[in-house]
Amino acid sequence: MFIGGFQKFTMLDYPGKIAAVVFTMGCNFRCPYCHNPELVDSKLIDYENEIKENDVLKFLDSRKGDLDGICITGGEPTLQLGLKEFIKKIKKMGFSIKLDTNASHSSIVSELIEDNLVDYWAIDIKTTPEKYKIMTKKDDIIENIEKSISLITGSCSELELRTTVAPGYVNQKDFDEIINWINGIDQNIFSKLFRYSIQNFRPEKTLHNGFENVKPYEKKELEKMSKKLKKYCGNVVVLD
Repeated sequence: MFIGGFQKFTMLDYPGKIAAVVFTMGCNFRCPYCHNPELVDSKLIDYENEIKENDVLKFLDSRKGDLDGICITGGEPTLQLGLKEFIKKIKKMGFSIKLDTNASHSSIVSELIEDNLVDYWAIDIKTTPEKYKIMTKKDDIIENIEKSISLITGSCSELELRTTVAPGYVNQKDFDEIINWINGIDQNIFSKLFRYSIQNFRPEKTLHNGFENVKPYEKKELEKMSKKLKKYCGNVVVLD
């Protein structure tokens, strides 16, 4: 496990739980508006200040009874060869696990579900299937995302879908396509979700230069996107 950041306390990242957050290094996507460039861009990753896995585990062991769960995010956690064993160690301490992922590695998702290691999944739906080509050149990404979503909705885990709305990459029309895409995987998926989150783009720090000058959507635009989703999903939240 390559750990690039560790937040010891949060009440925001894992719905309904007091948690800690583990940030893994490395990602197979290159979203221009990504607000964790130091975890994604190989030129920015500081391997010399990598946080040791054992240090994280020792801290968590000392917080039994104080923390409810652990959120593992990134970067993209499913790239980590030691992810499965790391989660097993945390689960043995009695913590619930939330995993943030772009869902592009369905084989890893399948393994984690088979061993019942993840309690809450949060999948980033970046944009429409066609626009995913902006983030990655891999040809099987959409197929893998669809398989991951189907695997999770067929399990006992909770699932959240979320979209960061960056101008130029997600607009009102795109949400119509996203809804049709998700419904095409399984027309009952929206009813199975714990929630769908719409997150506003944050320009303070981005992977590609120039995005810090992009103006985020106004709240009324986010509400319009939310209204479209609420026709299908009972729990839609807007994070401005």
